Amino acid sequence: MELLNPDLEKNTTFVHPAYFIISGFIDIPDMKYYYVFLFFVYIVSVLGNTAVMGIICLDHTLRTPKYIAVFNLAFADLSTALIPKILDIFLFDNRYIVYEACLSYMFFVWFFVFVQSWALVIMAYDRFIAICFPLMYHSIVTKPAIVGMLAFTWVLLLSLLAFIVGLIGRLSFCGSVVIQSFFCDHGPTYRLACNDNSLNYAMAFVVLIVIFCFPPVLIALTYICISIALSRISSEKERIKAFKTCTSHLILVSVFFIPLLGTNIAVMTSYIHPNTRIINSALTHIIPPLLNPIIYSLKTKEVLSSIRRPFIPVGLNIL
Repeated sequence: MELLNPDLEKNTTFVHPAYFIISGFIDIPDMKYYYVFLFFVYIVSVLGNTAVMGIICLDHTLRTPKYIAVFNLAFADLSTALIPKILDIFLFDNRYIVYEACLSYMFFVWFFVFVQSWALVIMAYDRFIAICFPLMYHSIVTKPAIVGMLAFTWVLLLSLLAFIVGLIGRLSFCGSVVIQSFFCDHGPTYRLACNDNSLNYAMAFVVLIVIFCFPPVLIALTYICISIALSRISSEKERIKAFKTCTSHLILVSVFFIPLLGTNIAVMTSYIHPNTRIINSALTHIIPPLLNPIIYSLKTKEVLSSIRRPFIPVGLNIL
């Protein structure tokens, strides 16, 4: 079997394979039902997130800083190419993926996961200002401020991930090219290298901290401040009303971070059967995009009101 790229130059230090093989699930019966579930989840996710983006674009009352952040989250959910590729790999047995395509796949899958992570932080910031500084909300949480925060996170995450994926190019793969995962995952890929991968391992910890630890810590701090502010409200009715504006966001934070952190920490600190890790990782990637438009967007009063009334462009006089 020819593994090495024939175009490799003789003086190349690093040995790159022509392709990787995605191993996926091992000896699990009736997996076709799981793929049907994935297909259903993908269709609902696409429809839900497209609907949210369309409603925000069409209804001028939703063109607010808060819904700019919601639009960003819906776009990240919609942009993931994870499920279509999984179906292509396992339903049609296209387990071979060329080296360059594998790195590109790795980049885009993780980039939009990172965007989702920090989008939840920006939404927490919105709730923090709204409850702790209600009189200053409209002067602090402005469209330029939210767009600037989103642009900064996109540039930072693009740079960080480009560096991390670029480090894969320093590795030589002279043994197995079978990736023990359901996509070109970073950890299972760099562990196949036959030269020193300590820098890749160190950067995996950096990502774990910057992407998966900082955001939940920042969100926890915002909710500590929110709890203090709520405790100072004398009216129990007003306190409950204010807290209800945060419940959808708290549910999404739990759905996104708890399984993601649990799976990644467990993989780094102990042995998990490949099938268990793959199923946990797959659900971690696909469930939040399914629930985001349902829990956070379509359950909010503003979006529901927008759905109930007809879309009439601003300035259009139909009488």
